[in-house]
Amino acid sequence: MALTLQAVVLAAVAYVVYRQVTKPKPAAPYPPGPKPFPVIGNIGDLTAKELWLVAATWAKEYGRITYIHVFGQGLVFLNTPEAAFELLDKRGAIYSDKPKLVMAGELCGCENMVAFTPYGDTSRRQRKLMQTALGPSSIKTYHPLLELETKPFLKRLLADPSKYQDHIRRYAGGLTLLVVYGHQVESSDDAFLKLAEECVSLLSNRIASGGGIWPVDIFPSLRHIPDWFPGAGFKRNAAIWKKKMEEFVDKPYEFVQKEMRKGTARPSFVSMLLGNETDGKDDKTDAQMDFDVRWTANSMYSGRLDPTITTISHFVLAMVQHPEVLKRAQAEIDSVTGQNRLPACEDRERLPYCNAIFTETLRWGVPVPLNLPHRLTEDDVYDGMFIPKGSLVFGNIWAILRDEKLYPDPHSFNPERYLEPAADEMAERRRDPRPYVFGFGRRRCPGANLVESSAWLLMVSMIATLDISKAIDEHGREIEPEIVFENAVFRTPNPFQCSIRPRSDHALKVLMQEGA
Repeated sequence: MALTLQAVVLAAVAYVVYRQVTKPKPAAPYPPGPKPFPVIGNIGDLTAKELWLVAATWAKEYGRITYIHVFGQGLVFLNTPEAAFELLDKRGAIYSDKPKLVMAGELCGCENMVAFTPYGDTSRRQRKLMQTALGPSSIKTYHPLLELETKPFLKRLLADPSKYQDHIRRYAGGLTLLVVYGHQVESSDDAFLKLAEECVSLLSNRIASGGGIWPVDIFPSLRHIPDWFPGAGFKRNAAIWKKKMEEFVDKPYEFVQKEMRKGTARPSFVSMLLGNETDGKDDKTDAQMDFDVRWTANSMYSGRLDPTITTISHFVLAMVQHPEVLKRAQAEIDSVTGQNRLPACEDRERLPYCNAIFTETLRWGVPVPLNLPHRLTEDDVYDGMFIPKGSLVFGNIWAILRDEKLYPDPHSFNPERYLEPAADEMAERRRDPRPYVFGFGRRRCPGANLVESSAWLLMVSMIATLDISKAIDEHGREIEPEIVFENAVFRTPNPFQCSIRPRSDHALKVLMQEGA
């Protein structure tokens, strides 16, 4: 049995060698990068943990583009705004496809999620549905829901500050369940919420760990080996994960269908679309609509948890490390609210310093440092460098948002950088982190508007009502927060020690007077 597996692997390696030896000479030199080993390429240069730090060193050494390969599979890192926008935006017609990942897609059952769907008719239909629900013109309709969910979040946070990240997760998950499926979360033990947390963790830390590239993605023939073969543990894991991911897609959707049949469904993304179906459609159209709504809803649901948790966790860390920023922001909010109410979405234009804090949190925190990979569908040449068809192309967001030319002293948290006028309109656009943080071109995150609106409101509500600082030990000494990153895709810090308490008796009174 082991010999059979070994034969499959050797045959796959032989094919890679043959392909590399016989492939035609490129029209131009490849972009620079670390020197590969024969056949295996740069596999030793990759790491499953904080790959963005390694990619940042490549950016400094090799410039605007870095090229490596693993068994002939090209990986391209775009290290400057110019390279990222030129290729992923302007040439989006050939750079908008997604990797055909055997492990994540076929074996784990994620091929129809928006994050994994190849560019084409299905992805366009999905994004159109998401734009309907989450476009700029729709976000204002969610403001009452945002404010409704913010108040209980603050009360839960004050009741148990040590679990601040759990409270953020419940807020993000609960709000999305309400918007997408019309399901209101009543407790942290909510079945749908726990299912989402488990599956999003599987996606980030197991299925998509290390960029989501598994040996079976490089050697697709490995998917045919029997599950009981030595070395086939990935197939056994995938079978377990696939069942869980199917449950994640189907259960909340079937909940809405059941509620609609009973006439008790709350207004939501799913109920709105299913309710708009008209008689006279053929079975094929109905099946396609069911498919699109089911998978788009799940993608909206799964895509909101980690970005919100990451952004707010970095905000908490920034306030712990910069108490002077918190004090100035509190004074600005007080001047708008008179300390007699919580801030609302409509206050945003009158809170420039708070807006600067939010913008700097996006830049400094970098929720997805390497973005999700794009796949090049035909050979291309950029600035005299050849990029082969099939390459996986990453926007190196970490390197861009730590570029000293764009952001002086880039590792420092400094909201004031956005209060100073830029040299010109182009410079102003270039220093805004949103076009980088939320992705590029046709693959830009369609849920960006909801993520930003909800995270912003959560942030200013915390500023208005809380004091956030370093924890104090039994000897009265400040405890420096220990920051550890373990998530392979999202730059989410593990929970760290800090002090979160009511800002004042008056602030606590205002909060408790607000509706539940």
